[in-house]
Amino acid sequence: MEHPPKAARYQIRVRGLLGEMLIGAFPGLQVHAAPGATVLTAHLPDQAALYGLLAEVEELGLELLEVRISDAHETDIESHESGGSASHN
Repeated sequence: MEHPPKAARYQIRVRGLLGEMLIGAFPGLQVHAAPGATVLTAHLPDQAALYGLLAEVEELGLELLEVRISDAHETDIESHESGGSASHN
C-alpha cells in the first residue's frame, strides 16, 4: 500500500550570497545569509516540489552545497548564529 507524500520543511544551501535579483527567483521562501552561503528554507508539499525547486537552483547556475529536512527550531538557531537574517516572502 502506497503512503501519500508527506510535506516537509527543507533547507537548501547554495554557495555565495544571493543578490536581490536571484532572491526574487524564489518567492515565498525564507532566505538567510550564512558564512559563504545562502540558505533557502521552504515548506514543500512533497518530493516533486523539492525536485522542482532544485531544478530551478540548477537553471540559475547556483552551486548546491546541501539539502536537508529541518524543523522551524533549527532554522531559527542557524539564523541567530549567522548574525542575523534577511527573510523574504
